Amino acid sequence: MFDIAILGAGRIGRIHARNVAAHPALRLKYVTDPNAAASDAVAAETGATVTDLDTVLADDGVRGVIIASSTDLHLDQAARAITAGKAVLCEKPLDMDLARAQAAAPVLGGDVPLMLGFNRRFDPHFATLKARLEAGAVGALETLQITSHDPAPPPVSYIKVSGGLFKDMAIHDFDMARWLLGEPVVEVYAAASCLVDPAIGAAGDIDTAKTVLRTATGKLCVISNSRRSGYGYDQRIEAFGSKGLLRADNILESSVSTWGGAGGNPGAASDAFQNFFLDRYAEAYRQEAAHFAEILAGTAQPSVGYADGVAALALAEAAARSVATGQAVRL
Repeated sequence: MFDIAILGAGRIGRIHARNVAAHPALRLKYVTDPNAAASDAVAAETGATVTDLDTVLADDGVRGVIIASSTDLHLDQAARAITAGKAVLCEKPLDMDLARAQAAAPVLGGDVPLMLGFNRRFDPHFATLKARLEAGAVGALETLQITSHDPAPPPVSYIKVSGGLFKDMAIHDFDMARWLLGEPVVEVYAAASCLVDPAIGAAGDIDTAKTVLRTATGKLCVISNSRRSGYGYDQRIEAFGSKGLLRADNILESSVSTWGGAGGNPGAASDAFQNFFLDRYAEAYRQEAAHFAEILAGTAQPSVGYADGVAALALAEAAARSVATGQAVRL
């Protein structure tokens, strides 16, 4: 059994803590967080000990560190943990600044495993789409459509420290695009607006964006992002190939539908979408923890690592530059 420490006991940290505690090969030994109430709650639920980062790094028994702290701490904490010889699972993004992330290559790009928390790669539905795509089910991939719309915007207080829509929200979609396209993106064009909440614009961010990615061979990907859908958490991927279409749809609360003609509108009404990302991606987070356990056991290398984190961050910064200039950005 491998001892794990979690840095950050907020919403994502709690999910990781529960998944570590539930995995037969993992044991949550430590939890750290500046918010004592948050760390105490995780400790009470999982049996972990509340401590500080120095104690975590000095403990030779700790094999892995999961970083779920605030984004501005990710890079420095990952570097310290890697230097101490701990395998790391770090939440996205790796840092707010691409240049800083690239400069960390000598430490983070070495032999000690670093896994990036792009959990959507571990979603069973998206993984099945990827497998069928690679098996040639629809021929050669030509274009992708990725839709990622939140049910409602987060508080403006969160927006101000999030790094912006591209680095906070769309970065998942940039990673998915790279994963599915299977080749480097060479050009990015993005258009964005503030249509949902004027306070988001006043905070210096946007809440609605359309981004087009192009690869060297001409494959295209369109990413649609919105902080508000009006109809639920919208997470879809469509892969158009030379022989057809692969589509991963939204997940419903149940498979039950209502058929009838109530109100003079005959037809069928399905159940609601799973409307919160922790529900929609619950299995993805569990599979992510399982992959981290395989890394610690030496039976797997990180399937999404440092280079992927840097590449996704590069696309996020390119999209922001495209919005600012109104021009496509070459990579």
